[in-house]
Amino acid sequence: MSRYDRQIKLTEVGLEGQEKLRNAKVLIVGVGGLGCPAAMYLVGAGVGTIGLMDHDKVDKSNLHRQVLFQESDVGKPKALVAKEHLEKQNSEVQFEVYKEPLTIANAEKIIKLYDIVLDGTDNFETKYLLNDACILADKPWVFASIYKNEGQLSVFNYKDGPTYRCVFPKSTRQNISCEATGVLGVLPGILGTLQAAEVLKMILRVGEVLSGKIKLINMMQANEQTIKINKRPEEIEKIRKEGIAPVYIDCDLKNKEHWYLDVREVFEQPKPKGQKVLSIPFNDLTSRHKEIPNNQEVFVFCQSGKRSKNAIEILKNEFGFHNLKNVEGGIETIIDG
Repeated sequence: MSRYDRQIKLTEVGLEGQEKLRNAKVLIVGVGGLGCPAAMYLVGAGVGTIGLMDHDKVDKSNLHRQVLFQESDVGKPKALVAKEHLEKQNSEVQFEVYKEPLTIANAEKIIKLYDIVLDGTDNFETKYLLNDACILADKPWVFASIYKNEGQLSVFNYKDGPTYRCVFPKSTRQNISCEATGVLGVLPGILGTLQAAEVLKMILRVGEVLSGKIKLINMMQANEQTIKINKRPEEIEKIRKEGIAPVYIDCDLKNKEHWYLDVREVFEQPKPKGQKVLSIPFNDLTSRHKEIPNNQEVFVFCQSGKRSKNAIEILKNEFGFHNLKNVEGGIETIIDG
């Protein structure tokens, strides 16, 4: 027990608390800027079983904030690489790896296997999915979100407390990601560490859990505040009766005559309608490039215009495409409304 000596000395932990940690099961959905530091501290604390869920691969642009990864990991599956590094940190922890996105089909089934879920995602669609699945499985989840220099933190569905839909009953149309707005790596590091702290408090059953409240942090102004949130039973009961309510936001293209290539992930919204819209996530381009027309102009888009620009470079250099045009500014520039 020398590994955990310093925390066992705490009256809030002790041998009994360390045993609770060893028996606990935590699922981390999204091993990115939030999930990486959270995973490292949960593994360090001796949480017995940790699920690592992420369908993405390590990109060079991740390295400044996703502190589990190294340059040699670029191009490899995040969940698998995270497991390899975390095993070296603590060989006593058991890991389950999910190299797949959280979906309506798998969410409830996977979440049921764990005691607590930690949200490391960066899009509204998955957060609503997480929320609904946790309501149905009766599991608490630790929410965090970041925007530029600001962050939000809360614990939802804890001991019949408020849920994500109690605070945000409706989704905004546009996701705001680090890709589009930028972020200093320390901010998700701070929020991810605070998420881990909430998980540990719930496992140990000590302290005051951030349920029924949202902590707001502004890193640049060095201030924070905590505001109370109210439970909306009708939002919770609707999910219990009707099941997971997926977020789908349809939209119309300004010009339906063009061919379009959408390189965003399948969950990213809004979804443009049209017979000439081809959806191939960025990481699938090399295996599905033959589906892309090469004899007419194709407009390539993502959420901000950055991934689509990189996609065009790959398709041009590796497969000889010379008919692709980047949509600067992303999807919002080519849709109505």
